[in-house]
Amino acid sequence: MKLTQSHVDYWHKNLRLTAVLLAIWFVVTYLMAWFAIPLAEIKIFGWPLSFYMAAQGSLIVYVAIIGYYARTMRKADIEHGVHEGEE
Repeated sequence: MKLTQSHVDYWHKNLRLTAVLLAIWFVVTYLMAWFAIPLAEIKIFGWPLSFYMAAQGSLIVYVAIIGYYARTMRKADIEHGVHEGEE
């Protein structure tokens, strides 16, 4: 199957979005853990920031990443004509 320019553009958009969201995931997951001791000095609602990010903050960011990816790719699917449509 020969790919059209629209399909190539769609794939590049998908790869760029995935790379950016993986970079955000990396920062939230690994850099927060790496700097846990200095971040413990910052308090949020009486709890250290490192504890808050481990318990709730990172999970909220993960759900936001998934939601953003799904919404953005739905728009890209429609824009490039590769959506599944109504069933």
